[in-house]
Amino acid sequence: MKFTTGHWGLYTDFYELTMAQGYFCNGNKDDRAVFNYFFRTNPFGGGFTVFAGLQDFLDMLENFTFGKSDINYLRSCGFDDSFLNYLKDFRFSGNIQSVNEGEIVFPNVPVLQVEGNIIEAQLIESFLLNTLNFESLIATKAYRVKIAAGEKEFTDFGLRRAQGLGALQASRASFVGGASSTSNVLAGKIYGIPVSGTQAHSWIQSFDDETEAFRSYAKNHPENTILLVDTYDTLKSGVPNAIKVAKEMEEKGYKLKAVRLDSGDLAYLSKKTRKMLDDAGLSYVRIVASNQLNEYVIKSLIVDQNAPIDFFGVGTEMITGKNDAALDGVYKLTEINGQPKMKLSDNVEKVTLPAKKQVIRYFDKHGKFYRDAILIDSEDPDSIEIIYHPLYPELFTKVKGLPKENLLNPVVLEGTTVKKAGNLNDIHNYLLTRAALLAGEHKRFISPHLYKAGISEKLMITRNEMAKRYE
Repeated sequence: MKFTTGHWGLYTDFYELTMAQGYFCNGNKDDRAVFNYFFRTNPFGGGFTVFAGLQDFLDMLENFTFGKSDINYLRSCGFDDSFLNYLKDFRFSGNIQSVNEGEIVFPNVPVLQVEGNIIEAQLIESFLLNTLNFESLIATKAYRVKIAAGEKEFTDFGLRRAQGLGALQASRASFVGGASSTSNVLAGKIYGIPVSGTQAHSWIQSFDDETEAFRSYAKNHPENTILLVDTYDTLKSGVPNAIKVAKEMEEKGYKLKAVRLDSGDLAYLSKKTRKMLDDAGLSYVRIVASNQLNEYVIKSLIVDQNAPIDFFGVGTEMITGKNDAALDGVYKLTEINGQPKMKLSDNVEKVTLPAKKQVIRYFDKHGKFYRDAILIDSEDPDSIEIIYHPLYPELFTKVKGLPKENLLNPVVLEGTTVKKAGNLNDIHNYLLTRAALLAGEHKRFISPHLYKAGISEKLMITRNEMAKRYE
């Protein structure tokens, strides 16, 4: 089931439309443009980013049109009638190349390339950035949690703390990154994500007796009973009452699935709870932990404190991408009517690379990711012997003869989607296969090793000549 329905043409920034009208009225509507999408910094101080949101973007692109009410609204905003008549029949008709959703990607390397007439390529900028930046941010956070959790599962508990309806795409991205389920029922329906949940403290408080609250819940959900044990006193009340109800369930042929800890010292409480359950002959009952968890806390619980926690509920920190508010992805014009274009800046990191491009990934002798190379589209990758640091040409890498692959492949041709991202399980499994090719030093949370990318000599010369000409 698709996330998007209806007309999405207004899901853009106002200046995209004012520029589009300018192109139209100036007679430039058929100019051919190329834009690159890339980001400048890995989020969370990490060594990689997980690319996500491609399928949502493609679904929205199919519906990026303008309905009658949209045209009337734009007329009220002062747009020209001739331009509005053009928008009535607007549909994206260009070409898009992209890396696969779930790919491991790195700063300043084009992740997606759009080619089309200047109006259509311009109009899709804002929702492209909105979708890909956000989902990539959350998928990256979720995969970091996955790294910390190892073989232990975790679920997305973040709906109530998410940024409005962004919770839908955040739940999707969390699943791409490694969450096994979500509490967000609408996201479950739209994207086919397994849904899960237990009960809140309010359920237990609504009864006069904690045991009766547990007993009633078990009666209503005998096949999937997880009991929240910290409403009053975890070790003196919650766990003993859960054990009592678990024994009653056994007499009826059912088994308590888990108990959930949602406050306090999770390492201490989980160890005490595990012993109490085991002593009662309930070794099959799992322990679920929640409460402001992130990759650092989970890693500490598992590795440093040996906490016997089987499953994690991760909410606020994952669904909001804490501590990074956004991925700094940008969308820059690189070619117009076959002529390379670039942006200069006093900030060297904001100088862009010109021309339509291709991206090649090289592998080392162990089959691990080694370097990414940015080439001009017309270059023959087999002829590339050396790639250069984008800013310091005295730093270079010899790549001739190394195994390689092309990262940018067609997903839209002449407005028609020709390659879908696949279902979420496929995307997550692709992420796992690719992440296995990323050396461990790039995955560590503290001071990760920098993955290097370079540019071809031809691209370097083109950029330098253009910069001199502009100056």
